[in-house]
Amino acid sequence: MDFELTDRCKDFQERVGAFMDERIYPAEAIYAEQMREAGDPNFHPPILEELKTEARARGLWNLFHPHKEWGPGLTNAEYAPLAELMGRSPHLAPEAMNSNAPDTGNMEILTLFGTEEHKEKWLRPLLDGKIRSAFAMTEPAVASSDATNIETRIERDGDEYVINGRKWWTSNALHRNCKVLIVMGKTDPDGPRHAQQSMLVVPIDTAGVTIVRGLPVFGYWDREGHAEIVFEDVRVPTSALLAGEGEGFAISQARLGPGRIHHCMRSIGMAERALELLCQRSLSRVTFGQPVADNANIRDWIAEARIELEMIRLLTMKTAWLMDTVGNRHARVEIAAIKVAAPQVALKIIDRAIQVHGGAGVSDDFPLANFYAHQRTLRLADGPDEVHKRTIAQRELRRWETPVTREAVDGTRAAALVS
Repeated sequence: MDFELTDRCKDFQERVGAFMDERIYPAEAIYAEQMREAGDPNFHPPILEELKTEARARGLWNLFHPHKEWGPGLTNAEYAPLAELMGRSPHLAPEAMNSNAPDTGNMEILTLFGTEEHKEKWLRPLLDGKIRSAFAMTEPAVASSDATNIETRIERDGDEYVINGRKWWTSNALHRNCKVLIVMGKTDPDGPRHAQQSMLVVPIDTAGVTIVRGLPVFGYWDREGHAEIVFEDVRVPTSALLAGEGEGFAISQARLGPGRIHHCMRSIGMAERALELLCQRSLSRVTFGQPVADNANIRDWIAEARIELEMIRLLTMKTAWLMDTVGNRHARVEIAAIKVAAPQVALKIIDRAIQVHGGAGVSDDFPLANFYAHQRTLRLADGPDEVHKRTIAQRELRRWETPVTREAVDGTRAAALVS
């Protein structure tokens, strides 16, 4: 493995870093003021459109997209350091450069599985930053950590599909520019477990689509919103189908792999900024006659943060390298591992930065409290830690299984079911 950054990556890293310093960080206060003045948690502040225009003029657009037709065509390993920089200002930078979730995953789905009609009507405006999108998979009535549990029904009726069900945590659905949903439901409830689900492209203003409410995250109302949505006899043409009936679960896995590592890349950026704030605060505050930084436990925290940040960055780079060289499927364990490790490390560092800031750390004067809420939520988003650990453990155990032990395990399970 060679993690030396390519010349192209170094060039983009320098340009993204300059954009962050010159435009993004100074815009954070403007963004906050525009949101306060609007008094609407889902307001779309003008500063964002200004930043988007500037980013596009600088060639910092669709950096996530692997296809040169739509962006610079960076590899995962080349994109990783750029996503890390964006993660330092998560409310502004990703959207300003049109590399924000969940649109990135939806654009990849439409690129890989969409029809020409889908691409013209939805993908192109998304790539141009003119509209936003949402992904409706999670449901309140079932344990959605197992995506095969979803109950939303998709039934064919002549030349149309009819959707009935309830979703929640449909992130981005309350964004003022959100125009389209990708909806996962069951077309064949009695089919093989992983072939029951399908995905449809559904305009958000389709009759029968009702946004019930937005959901707060630890008391924060994210601007893009996390909606609970009811689908009541929602009709869309059969041309709304992505790939084919029964392909929904496979599409979701194709979508979530890159999305998970993007989250982890941004998590490193948040943790790095938290560590910077921790160091600055500990040097500037004096307690009991000495700077807070002179306390041994604070120095331990700083050292541990640097060690752990380098560890998760290396694991992220290894994962990105594997995705580039052997594909997402063969990097499945590493994707699961970094999805567990990155938010946990980021949470630890952010928590300690909050502690060093005292009362200021839990206020909105610093980004730390919001960072913490974001990272704690990430331990659930795109699959909870426990599901990813299960994937890792299964792979480890498989290395030691023999046909005899496998037969014995299966026999024990069968006996338990009978009893």
